[in-house]
Amino acid sequence: MAKRIAIIGAGVSGLTCGVVLAEGGLDVAISSAERGAATTSAAAAAIWYPYDTGPKGDVMAWALATYRELADLSTDPRSGASMIELRCFSRLGQIEMPAWAGPLGGRELQASDEIPAPFTSGFALTVPLLDTPRYLPQLELRFVNAGGSITGNSTFDSIEEVNREFDLVVNCAGVGAKTLVPDPEIEPHRGQVAIMPKIDLPYAIVCDDAPLMYVIPRTGDCVFGGTNEIAESRARPGCNPAHGLRVQSHLENR
Repeated sequence: MAKRIAIIGAGVSGLTCGVVLAEGGLDVAISSAERGAATTSAAAAAIWYPYDTGPKGDVMAWALATYRELADLSTDPRSGASMIELRCFSRLGQIEMPAWAGPLGGRELQASDEIPAPFTSGFALTVPLLDTPRYLPQLELRFVNAGGSITGNSTFDSIEEVNREFDLVVNCAGVGAKTLVPDPEIEPHRGQVAIMPKIDLPYAIVCDDAPLMYVIPRTGDCVFGGTNEIAESRARPGCNPAHGLRVQSHLENR
């Protein structure tokens, strides 16, 4: 069994792998070019919902296991995890509630006051929400407290450059794996969200009809999104701080 493990990437995937392995008693070191607010994970609205993933059978098993872990974590107010009602809407007719949503308490929205214009149908269920400005630092602290180590500003041109003293390398480089592995089939998608002052909204909203739209209220702010386009650049357009608007742009792999 591998005893010394290297992880490339300090986003939510790298940190989560690090926590699981370090708390399992293994010697784990994370190396990453970016940490904290610089990662794609930090820009995520971070509500639990299987989106644009596959294969369905495997993904749903993993997603439901994650749901249970995050629901347990939400009982700790320090974690940055909480539970929130999510309302999924359609503008184009009757939305189909996924089969997995029923056992999680999902319900179809019926009353007119639950389906505001321009939506035509919707369903609701309670899901985990990760407040990333709080969750990621807590995840990193949990990893370090379990004996793990993190090295920032670390870049590799290939997996082969990782120190040979490690028994196993876990690749959590995200879109960086396009050149790191290399994996030419990885397609970089550019996303953009607007971070706004907190609004009085008791539930999160997602509408998957084109154009994609979501509103995710968090502890101290609200995430409005989003965009999804093939692009290599993470350039951030200007914003007006007087309006309380902060724009975050990120790349993820597909």
